[in-house]
Amino acid sequence: MQKFDVVASVRGDEIRPTRAENAYSLLRAEILSGNLEPGEKLKLEDLQTAFAFSNTPLREALNRLAAEKLVIADGRRGFRVSPISAEDFADLTEFRLVLECSALEAAIERGGDDWEAEIVAAAYRLDVAEGRQGREKPAHRDVWTARHKNFHMSLLSGCGVPRLLKACSEMYDQAERYRRLSSKMRVKPRDARVEHENLARLAAARDPASIDLLREHISRTAENVATVLGG
Repeated sequence: MQKFDVVASVRGDEIRPTRAENAYSLLRAEILSGNLEPGEKLKLEDLQTAFAFSNTPLREALNRLAAEKLVIADGRRGFRVSPISAEDFADLTEFRLVLECSALEAAIERGGDDWEAEIVAAAYRLDVAEGRQGREKPAHRDVWTARHKNFHMSLLSGCGVPRLLKACSEMYDQAERYRRLSSKMRVKPRDARVEHENLARLAAARDPASIDLLREHISRTAENVATVLGG
């Protein structure tokens, strides 16, 4: 998960997250996991009861999530989780393809030895987590989710354009709700583990074929989501 610019509490040499940051992280995780469902009304009094935060940190968190398009601010009516649709995901996927393929192309040209090493390390960490997926423990799924994003961002990290990386990260997070829906309601069998291994191998070798493979990898999820949502 990305780091935030909000002010943290300091005690001695220890930097502690603010309540607003904690509320943001918790609500964001609940939205991405689907525990807070698309379109669900987010009433402050209900959130206070469920998560033990006061109004101020909750409002700060919700406004931050609204800026990320994960939450919609309904004027005087409060907040709700952003809805999902086949049309929205198609638009999001097209944007991701432009951003991530451009970033990977730049990373192949500009990335140094550290970039190659990070891809290999991130791929290894993801493969270990993927080996545990069959155990279906929530902790294992959470680790896989974090390592999956880390792997995808490692592929792009050598592009040398911080704003592009930030946009890729934000669009990835918006797509995460759809990816989870796709994995729960998968229509076609898929060996994502092999896809990740091939992506890592080709990208670390600076093979331009990795760009086409990344495009296919993202598009496969889009095809399954479209089938699930009837798009």
